[in-house]
Amino acid sequence: MNALEGRQISFSYGRGKTLLSQVDFYVQPGECVILQGPSGSGKTTLCHIAGGIIPRSFSGDLEGEVLLFGTPLHSLSLADVVKNVGILFQNPDSQLFFPTVEDELAFGPENLCLPREEIALRIAEALDAVEMSSFRLVETDTLSHGQKQRIALAAVLALRPRVLILDEAFSQLDTASTAIVKGVLRRQKELGQAIFMVENGEEHLELAERVYELQGGQIREVAL
Repeated sequence: MNALEGRQISFSYGRGKTLLSQVDFYVQPGECVILQGPSGSGKTTLCHIAGGIIPRSFSGDLEGEVLLFGTPLHSLSLADVVKNVGILFQNPDSQLFFPTVEDELAFGPENLCLPREEIALRIAEALDAVEMSSFRLVETDTLSHGQKQRIALAAVLALRPRVLILDEAFSQLDTASTAIVKGVLRRQKELGQAIFMVENGEEHLELAERVYELQGGQIREVAL
């Protein structure tokens, strides 16, 4: 069974031109699939649809369906979507809202009503995964961009999602942070997590089992 699958996805913002037209894609457990395409081709929009942000948070004309382990995404509660699908964007400032690193990582598990001991364990494990354990009590606004992105990733990992979506998450990272995040993704694949990521740079193809190209509203699989 596919972890994440899009069937006949078509989308336009209101009465604007069709951005996506009958797009099909899939990601299997333990697989990393990279989505490439020119600027404005709809890559971020497809990530929003795959992660349930569209149509829950952004409106538009959406057709087709997204399946999460065979279950239509629209039929799941928001809590179930959040537990199973983690999203990391290009700009970590759009995902960090709390004054300290610990507060940031605790927010998601607390909203899932997990026991305090479980929350503490998840925070520790997630910070260790991104090599930021010593930053647990640090104020988030004092961090560098790369450190913020690693904390944003840790906050996603603390929810232990089965699917991870990254939208150009490497674009502003330095060499050291890039290596750390790549290491995290390799380990997550080994654990069976499905990864769907937007990246145009060839230097990240080493992570991928398959590659899609999105252009002119159409998607096609291309050779690595």
